[in-house]
This record gives sequence, structure tokens and C-alpha cells, in this order.
Amino acid sequence: MRTIRSESGMALMIVTWALALLMVAVFSFSYATKVETSATMTFRDAAAERFLAEGGLERALIELKLRKVNPNPANEDARPWRTDGIPNRFDTDHGIAFVRITAEAGKIDINKSPETILKNLVLAIGVKPDDADIIVDSIEDWRDADNLHRLHGAEDEYYGSLNPPYKTKNADFESIEELLLVRGVTQEILYGTGKAPGLADFITLYAESDKINVSAAPREVLLSLPGMTPEMADAVIAFKGSQEIRALEEFKAIVGDLFAPMSAFITAGDGTVYTIEAIGTRQEKKPGYGIKAVVSLAGTKPSYLYYRSPWEIGSWKKQNSSIQ
Repeated sequence: MRTIRSESGMALMIVTWALALLMVAVFSFSYATKVETSATMTFRDAAAERFLAEGGLERALIELKLRKVNPNPANEDARPWRTDGIPNRFDTDHGIAFVRITAEAGKIDINKSPETILKNLVLAIGVKPDDADIIVDSIEDWRDADNLHRLHGAEDEYYGSLNPPYKTKNADFESIEELLLVRGVTQEILYGTGKAPGLADFITLYAESDKINVSAAPREVLLSLPGMTPEMADAVIAFKGSQEIRALEEFKAIVGDLFAPMSAFITAGDGTVYTIEAIGTRQEKKPGYGIKAVVSLAGTKPSYLYYRSPWEIGSWKKQNSSIQ
């Protein structure tokens, strides 16, 4: 009798352990399935956001072509997208694309612009005057051909004392990122803080002249012009909020007597080189996938001068959450 009870107890223990192991296996399988499903959905969303961004880039190229073919259509709704950095949005069944086009001519060419323009720009993004002197003089020393440093600048003697040491280039910049090698330029100054833009948003290597195109220039670039005041820069931006500036006469009508000291540094109208920033997102409040490209329309077909995918999304989408 005891033997039967002992065997029954053993059988019960075996069944209990078997059920426990089976439950562990079931929960493990369920968890693995949940993880794989989540990973698949994440991959699907990431792929969809990338395709949305690529679609936004292609849409921008079409809009630029339309500007060349018919820049002033009679129907206001048929007007192509602007090229002064005004954000655009279009919705699809699979998500949203945010896109903006900025003419490179509305930025400051880091290789061509005079010292006074560079200094005013650095101050306009909030850099302290003493630090601005160091940055601007060091930029000038970096791109000039000699090894004599300016009052606040730096040449081989300074860069050779760093760890690791390196030499001054003494030639034109070949990339915006190269500015990080220049004395005084930090990641925050170049790329901004997420809440505020940095130098990279307002400088270029692809301007078609040493003059600033006021048709596309943002507020910070306008403030780099000699004689420009914050109040007048705001007035220009307000004007451009409702219509484009297509000729210098229109700009002169806005700034009045301030036009004379800045006239030698400016131009107006459309250019041929543009930066396109496209963001694709499945949900409006999600960061999404970004693409940034610099495109030249000088030839019969668009040619890419710069292309980055993925691209770290700048502050403009966060600042324009209500883009229509």
C-alpha cells in the first residue's frame, strides 16, 4: 500500500514538474514571439519612414523643376514650393513627409565671405563677442595660404600643441564638418543645441557668388549684413512670410535707408544650388527618418553635390510642429 502511495506521489511530482516546464516553454515562446513581432513592426515603420523621406526628396525636385518652368502661375494654388526654407508638409496613407528647400545662395559661403560677414553671423547665433573674435580669426587663418596667425587666430603653433596634434590647412574648406578642427568651434556652435540652430544651418560651400541672396536668406544671415538691425531683419522675414522677394528693388523698399551699406553684399532671385531636407514619419509626434541633400540644377539633370541618409533631424521640424 505504501509502495502504491509512494509511486502515486512520485507520478504527481513528475506531472507537476512537466506542467511547470511546459508553462515556462509556453511563456518563453510567447515572449519571443512578442519581441520578434515588435522588431518586425519597428523595421516596417523604419522602412516606411525612409521611403516617405525619399518621396519628399523627389517631390522637392519636382517643385524645383516647376519653378523653372512656370515660376509665376496664375493660379495661386499651383505655385511651386518656395526656396527660402519655408517648411512644407504632405500626408499619405502611410505617414507624413516634412520637406523644406533652401537656396544655397541665401547662405554664407565659408570660403568666399568677408570677415565682417562671418563675424556678424557668429554673433547672430548667440556666440559671445570674445569667442566670436577667436572663431572668425581662426577661420581666416585656416583658409589663408600663410602661417601667420591673426590677433585672435591660430596656426600650426596652436594646433601642434593639441593632443593629437595637426597642422593648419591653409586652404579652402572642403566640408562643413571641417570647421570642428578650427580653434573655438564646438559641436554646439556648429550644429546647434536642438533648441537653437548652429553655424551649419547658415553656411555653405556651394554658393554661386560671394554675395548673399536676400530672397532666400534666413534671419541670422540677414543679421550678418552691414547696417542690418534685428527689427529690420524681423520686418524682412515678416514680408517673406506672405510673399517672395524676387528683386533687390523689393528688398530696398523694405529696408529703406539701410540698403546702402549692405548693397555691395547682396543679390536676389533664384539660384541653381539647393539644400533639400526631408523627414518621413509614421506619426506626427515621432522624430522620423531624415535625408539631407545638396542638389545642383545647373545642368539638364539634377546632380547631387552632397547626400546624407540617414540625417540627424534638425530643430526646424520641432519648431514647426504645426506645419500645414
